[in-house]
Amino acid sequence: MSFTALPPEAVPALMTGKIAPNPAQPGRADAFLPSPCIQNHAANLAFLPDGTLTCVWFGGTMEGMGDISVYMSRLTPGADQWSEAEKLSDDPAKSEQNPLIFNAPDGNVWLLYTSQTSGDQDGSVVKFRISEDGGKTFGAVRLLCDLPGTFVRQPVIVNSAGTWLLPAFRCVSLPGQRWSGDADTAGVLVSRDQGRSWTMVDVPESLGAVHMNIIPLNGSKMVAFFRNRFSEHVLSSESGDNGESWSAPKPVNLPNNNSSIQATKLGDGRIAMVYNHSNAETSDARRESLYDEIESDKGEAKAAETPVATRRKAVWGVPRAPLSLAISTNGGQSFDSHIDLDTGDGYCLSNNSKDSLNREFSYPSITEGPDGTLHIAYTYYRRAIKYVRLPSDVAI
Repeated sequence: MSFTALPPEAVPALMTGKIAPNPAQPGRADAFLPSPCIQNHAANLAFLPDGTLTCVWFGGTMEGMGDISVYMSRLTPGADQWSEAEKLSDDPAKSEQNPLIFNAPDGNVWLLYTSQTSGDQDGSVVKFRISEDGGKTFGAVRLLCDLPGTFVRQPVIVNSAGTWLLPAFRCVSLPGQRWSGDADTAGVLVSRDQGRSWTMVDVPESLGAVHMNIIPLNGSKMVAFFRNRFSEHVLSSESGDNGESWSAPKPVNLPNNNSSIQATKLGDGRIAMVYNHSNAETSDARRESLYDEIESDKGEAKAAETPVATRRKAVWGVPRAPLSLAISTNGGQSFDSHIDLDTGDGYCLSNNSKDSLNREFSYPSITEGPDGTLHIAYTYYRRAIKYVRLPSDVAI
């Protein structure tokens, strides 16, 4: 099954939030979320305590720029249209990215996101705001982790002991070089006091494994999935002690193009993952780095005094398409069936949304509703956030 991509110039007029049936797939419905921004990217879905479905993302002119802020749209129970976007962060000196919503056990709702200058991900910190009224309003901006280069993307997990696990990754720049993802590793921010303090626990042998996505299985067992900086395969790691320690990441049988993935455990025990079914073997398209269109606030990198040991380079520019949904029936050991949700050329050699140069489908989020309905959101051309609703019995 395939879906014909829209021309970039057609997208802005569709950003009304109105949900409409998609005749290409029985039971499916789509919408483009409202936004005042030229660029919209990195969606994350979550239900609030009252059943409202929220989507948070970042928007502005271009990823890494100082006008990038966090936005939220809401879909109230029974509604057929997403609300107008609400701006939830506003530091004019920072690029505020990768937001996520966390429903804490005490009933508070947390908004977490990263904050950096320009394209300097190695200087990023994690900030948060707390809502005490079920996500209707949020309190003051506070600092969660000031370890430079800390990035988040995936949901917080609370294990059976009540410990909070926030998947993270470390953006590391090499001597004499601007950050480009070559040395990034994975970790988990652990809190045993309901978010008052956090400790970073590194994932062993995790070079190139980022966007860690933790899925509880049975008992104390968990599995995690990762984006692969080297554009080979989705990676996975296992924990047998409630997420306190993790095995070294290894490939699973899904390709990855150095773009985000997200998975969730369904009510019937299966694991559903949304991802790009492509990798470096499927295309020779390359770009230097994620931020090669903007200047670093640190100025030009100085040459290293001593040669840097030869290491693998992160792979950027592999097309971010198709956007696919895969299912595992064995706890994430393998994914043996998939369908495409959007197809196109996935061009991502530029992040330029103003001139409609980017044509990627990327950074998906997926969650299951109480009735088994699948809710999915993702970047459409970096111009809009697209929402897709699928019935519980969708054929995959």
